[in-house]
Amino acid sequence: MNKPLILVVEDDAAIRNLITTTLRANEYRHLVAPTGETALLEAASHNPDIVLLDLGLPDLDGVEVIRRIRSWSNMPIIVISARSEDSDKIEALDAGADDYLVKPFSVEELLARLRVTQRRLAYMSTETMAANSVFVNGSLRVDYAGGCAYLDGEEIHLTPIEYKLLCLLSRNVGKVLTHTFLTQSIWGRSWSNDVASLRVFMATLRKKLEAKPDSPQYIQTHIGVGYRMLKVE
Repeated sequence: MNKPLILVVEDDAAIRNLITTTLRANEYRHLVAPTGETALLEAASHNPDIVLLDLGLPDLDGVEVIRRIRSWSNMPIIVISARSEDSDKIEALDAGADDYLVKPFSVEELLARLRVTQRRLAYMSTETMAANSVFVNGSLRVDYAGGCAYLDGEEIHLTPIEYKLLCLLSRNVGKVLTHTFLTQSIWGRSWSNDVASLRVFMATLRKKLEAKPDSPQYIQTHIGVGYRMLKVE
């Protein structure tokens, strides 16, 4: 089976060459784009499996590139940027990025992020995420059509908000969902800054899912950013 086709969006020639050399050495197919507009054209023309995106492009901000791609595609986007502030990460993730790697980065970490994304792609290709499907992750089972969830075969008694949070996380397994995304999805835009309420509901959901809340198996916290549902092998 062919490895994924990866679009490398990077204007710095030295970093671009490092990335493409790494991809070639590991037998990944790839395309390159030095600008945002070129990236959008390549993405639309070739429909790559994964996009590696720098934010500091000469013509368009990378966040704008993410937004435009997200208007028509769910292709995974891994940001590779020198911007290391939480606010930059949150803005990119809220716009639709799937992961965020800060420069300078190691080749090993880049390859690890690609493997994680590949696993998520493989999982999504075998699991239908439509509303009438059933999500299974380890001992957790979510019946979207039935509106209920089970752990070790026993129904979990969830409040409506806990169930909404579980559905959002499970439909985006492996992806970090920001506080803003979650609060707006649950309560609407006017509640987008109510992280305290989100933490309360997430804590009660975790108590019902996790045998050891201090060592979570299903829901991972990304401090200052949001939450991710882990894929249980």
